[in-house]
Amino acid sequence: MSTLCFFRFWLGFGIGGDYPLSATIMSEYANKKTRGAFIAAVFACKGLGFWQEGYSQLFSSVAFKAKFDAPAYEVNALASTVPQADYLWRIIVMVGAIPAAMTYYWRMKMPETARYTALVAKNAKQAASDMSKEFMRRHGLHLLGTTSTWFLLDIAFYSQNLFQKDIFSAIGWIPPAKTMSAIEEVYKIARAQTLIALVSTVPGYWFTVALIDRIGRFAIQLMGFFFMTVFMFALALPYDHWTHKDNRIGFVVMYSLTFFFANFGPNATTFVVPAEIFPARFRSTCHGISAAAGKLGAIIGAFGFLYLAQNKDKNKTDAGYPPGIGVKNSLIVLGVVNFLGILFTFLVPESNGKSLEEMSGENEEEPESAVELEQQPGYRTRTVPV
Repeated sequence: MSTLCFFRFWLGFGIGGDYPLSATIMSEYANKKTRGAFIAAVFACKGLGFWQEGYSQLFSSVAFKAKFDAPAYEVNALASTVPQADYLWRIIVMVGAIPAAMTYYWRMKMPETARYTALVAKNAKQAASDMSKEFMRRHGLHLLGTTSTWFLLDIAFYSQNLFQKDIFSAIGWIPPAKTMSAIEEVYKIARAQTLIALVSTVPGYWFTVALIDRIGRFAIQLMGFFFMTVFMFALALPYDHWTHKDNRIGFVVMYSLTFFFANFGPNATTFVVPAEIFPARFRSTCHGISAAAGKLGAIIGAFGFLYLAQNKDKNKTDAGYPPGIGVKNSLIVLGVVNFLGILFTFLVPESNGKSLEEMSGENEEEPESAVELEQQPGYRTRTVPV
């Protein structure tokens, strides 16, 4: 476990750097008419990663199940997890590392953007002193808006993602864990999660790509939070109704719609907007702060839901956990979180159709043009490892 935590920390360190850099680089290269679609497309590739990882889990678990058959946990607890199962999760994790390794060369060759070079690289001292009262006057509420909405979104989004199996088990869509072997459980959970990604999560990303420059960021984010709230309450309030066998498909459909409107909504726009509304001198910094707030929300959502969703009856809780408020009340809490996201969305300005300089106020300055800067002796555009 300590080894996993160690490498998970460095994974987060790398992703924490890549989030703001990917969004900022794309925003500074794209034109204002299609900028939203380009940034959203970068984020939508995350959905392709969901597919790849889902199929990796499915194919690996099917292969292991065919080769190493095992009884259910309730039949023989010890034999239900064959020794070879320890290789299964390792293979799944290693497959996920391959795309990241493939990007390393191109990332090192990626040039700095002309905007960054013209506005920041030529005057590093000025850039360092610009996080000032003037910035807070112009963009303080904007930063509060981007951090709070990303924070609230990730509380709901990551709790839903990480504990799909608990919700699906609670409504009977996945058999109880004790009736399966360890490898079979991996397969059943991967199948359910991949299906959700296939029909709702990934399409939501690409709906955003197609429409973000037509209807705007604000409308998509507001709509996404609104429907996430509606569907969460629709699942939570009549929760007992959804637990009946005949109603399980309806539950899965509505649960899938919460993922669709998360991605055709705030999960995409919270990534896009911070890369557009802040000045170039700290565009990546503010995006990183917003993303970090989101990951804080993810931690709260993951651990909070883990405890909250436990059964009220202490005899029915998972081993080692105290009684919680149950899945129904946990879903109500997530609905309230989504509603708060609606309110904080009003702090975020609309950037659709506007240049980065219009949004940041940098058009009031007269920076040296990027073309002139590129003509200076010794100018370099290629990034290098440090």
